[in-house]
Amino acid sequence: MQGNHVRLREATEADLPRLGEIRAEPEVFARWGGEPDDLTDDDLHLYVIEYEDRVVGAIQWSEEDDPDYRHAGIDIYLDPAVHGRGLGTDAVRTLAAHLIARGHHRLVIDPAADNEAAIRCYAKVGFRPVGIMRRYERGPDGTWHDGLLMDLLADELT
Repeated sequence: MQGNHVRLREATEADLPRLGEIRAEPEVFARWGGEPDDLTDDDLHLYVIEYEDRVVGAIQWSEEDDPDYRHAGIDIYLDPAVHGRGLGTDAVRTLAAHLIARGHHRLVIDPAADNEAAIRCYAKVGFRPVGIMRRYERGPDGTWHDGLLMDLLADELT
């Protein structure tokens, strides 16, 4: 999938060392922890984010396929060396368009409630805050922190 600035492609085993390096960066580790990415989870679709022909992060999606609750969820992380360039927004927008084309009418994303940069990024794509999920996620330090549920309806993609 080609965005305005990034290219998304399915992750392979060969990508895992580079993704591990990015996940080890303190800014990324603080949000994602050190668990390696999993290519064997059939419910998760992992793509690398390429910029200028190098891997700069990962974006993944999963779906609820019950016809009464059908939607897809997105997660993303980027190398801090490329933060602030609009690459995250481009990657999320590119994947969101792909998921909408696959028939999803609603997408969700759930950043940490205090992750202002991520929240701004997702809002640029059209995601809207739904509400705070209290003590939603356990961080790498073992403490629980709040998450912000955000969603996007297909006709809100900007």
